[in-house]
Amino acid sequence: MSRKHKSRRPMAEINVVPYIDVMLVLLIIFMITAPLLTEGVKVELPQADANPIDSDAKRPIVFTVDANGQYYVTYDDDKSTPLTPDETALKAAALIKYNPKAPVLVKGDKGTIYSQVVSLMVLLQQAGVPSVGLLTDPS
Repeated sequence: MSRKHKSRRPMAEINVVPYIDVMLVLLIIFMITAPLLTEGVKVELPQADANPIDSDAKRPIVFTVDANGQYYVTYDDDKSTPLTPDETALKAAALIKYNPKAPVLVKGDKGTIYSQVVSLMVLLQQAGVPSVGLLTDPS
């Protein structure tokens, strides 16, 4: 009994069905996770030590919000001057125009409502401050 062996030629096609399955799964994952990236998620932030400002850096301009929502600015003379919101915007614009490379920092009291700190940051942005840092207590 002799059988004729047909010579099988190698198949030159790629089976793309598994690749399509993987792509559909990835598409579904991205469709589910994309809306979660734009919404806020409540998290409890860990306590961490912040790095100090370099000693060779320019002297920062510090805007402070106390527990009562009063704004203050501290610059060269280390005296905190109380300001109204309008005065804060004008003072920030003048200080940035005078010294555009000086870092601008926001210092909020522990008892300050978060919205007051954000309001101060919005005032500084409207005054033309390019970036704002947040001060922390090194304890």
